[in-house]
Amino acid sequence: MAATDQGERTPPSAPERPRAARGPIATAVMVFGELLITAGLVLGLFVVYSLWWTNVLADREAQKQGDAVRNDWAGRDDGPGELNTKDGIGFLHVPAMKNGEVLVKKGTDLKTLNNGVAGYYTDPVKSALPEDEKGNFTLAAHRDGHGAKFHNIDKLDEGDAIVFESKDRWYVYKVYKTLPETSKYNVDVLNAVPKESGVKKPGRYITLTTCTPVYTSKYRFIVWGELERVEKVDARRTPPKELR
Repeated sequence: MAATDQGERTPPSAPERPRAARGPIATAVMVFGELLITAGLVLGLFVVYSLWWTNVLADREAQKQGDAVRNDWAGRDDGPGELNTKDGIGFLHVPAMKNGEVLVKKGTDLKTLNNGVAGYYTDPVKSALPEDEKGNFTLAAHRDGHGAKFHNIDKLDEGDAIVFESKDRWYVYKVYKTLPETSKYNVDVLNAVPKESGVKKPGRYITLTTCTPVYTSKYRFIVWGELERVEKVDARRTPPKELR
């Protein structure tokens, strides 16, 4: 036994109690808890990736592709020329959605839409194009993740403007009908005469489609508009009054 500075002897230390051995049930519960924490972290990271980082990546790519289209327009002085369906046919502007300009490209496959753009349908019902005398210009874009260009589609009301910008024209549509929920197999909404919207004769229509409810792809949200007027693009590309 060691002595203190005062010459006193310290009492012997109490013997340590051996730790109780964990039983198999306690061990299993501990391991299961750790697995749940790990799974929660992985799930959280996946949500961040899906709903935020994919938007960042898609917006960068969309900006790059959009700049390429505008540079191509600026480098040509021979009128509208042949429609370029590969790089993009123009830009969609929907003030009520507060989504800026949206590049429109050919096709609605995920490879296209995941780049933060809108695509016009080639199937199951082929889309008309804005310059066509009659038909339905039908578009799709993501509502969440990958740019989420149609995230605020539910903000559109009757009378709101939908503007499509081509190299030499502004096509100004006005919303006349919305369908908050329909089956994703309902292709009739894409018909040249979308009778489900209430119209009965050929015209110049536009249809926006996206997934609903938010963060799911179970149903589709539909917005229909009808062409109100066409304006020529001037040298300064002055936008129509709806975009000022």
